[in-house]
Amino acid sequence: MFSFSAALSGFSLGASLIVAIGAQNAFVLRRGLLRSHVFVICLICALSDVLLIVAGVGGLGTLVSQSPLLISVVTLGGAIFLGAYAVMAFRRSLHPGAMKAGTPEGLGLKAAIATCLAFTFLNPHVYLDTVLLLGSLSAAYHGPDRIAYGAGAAIASFVWFFGLGYGARLLQPVFAKPAAWRVLDVIIGIVMSPLAISLLVRFFKPA
Repeated sequence: MFSFSAALSGFSLGASLIVAIGAQNAFVLRRGLLRSHVFVICLICALSDVLLIVAGVGGLGTLVSQSPLLISVVTLGGAIFLGAYAVMAFRRSLHPGAMKAGTPEGLGLKAAIATCLAFTFLNPHVYLDTVLLLGSLSAAYHGPDRIAYGAGAAIASFVWFFGLGYGARLLQPVFAKPAAWRVLDVIIGIVMSPLAISLLVRFFKPA
């Protein structure tokens, strides 16, 4: 029997882990504002979360926590990727007049998908939080309740990413002004820079 309380618990925890100003959300927001591959990007983010949730609820969290090499590789890769994207965001902020809301930015579908996957899987917090934390807490549930818990977390991902991607167009009147794009890109750069630095510090920090 489906447990509503378990599903609500999973939904609440899942939402708390993804509803934050982070690299992935900033990317989805920007795609939404530009109306560029919005459905595909939102679907990839949501399905990726579901994959990680299933892995965590299924017990992969224990394996991840015992694999320092995996975390190290993802940490370094994530630092390089986020650092490069931060530089790109700051460079875009210098020429905001070249972009208009609702206009494709020259990022093809394949490039958009690759970038989206990088934001998702080159983030060690995904494995430590979504897989390990959410997976560990799922141990409090058994059988159908555990499935309901995972389903609730998965629903939270779909609601958030599609809400962010398609809700971004409500802000398009604001982003009709080049100055708004400048502010957004500066914020994106500011968000990603410390993330990249923190990952580098974590990678080079002695065990």
